[in-house]
Amino acid sequence: MAWTSILAIYFLFWVITAFLMLPFGVKTAEEAGEETIPGQAESAPVNFRPRKIVIRATVISAILTSLYVLNFEYGWIGIEALDFLPEPPSKLGSKD
Repeated sequence: MAWTSILAIYFLFWVITAFLMLPFGVKTAEEAGEETIPGQAESAPVNFRPRKIVIRATVISAILTSLYVLNFEYGWIGIEALDFLPEPPSKLGSKD
């Protein structure tokens, strides 16, 4: 696998991981017991920490990309492992 492909796969995993992690650990002003500023949305986070999200997304994406590349190289799980594939044509008409 080319390094550019690995980089693209890592980027995709990173973006998905970062967006999935956004709602975790965030509190609203009401949950944190703080006053809201006039005009502030009630759902606005009080303790948003983007550095923490970036670090976690980087580590998780590195692990997921490594597993993906290793699976690509060694073929642990392939398309034949999926159950929803139709039967081969030779077995469709046979009666047992």
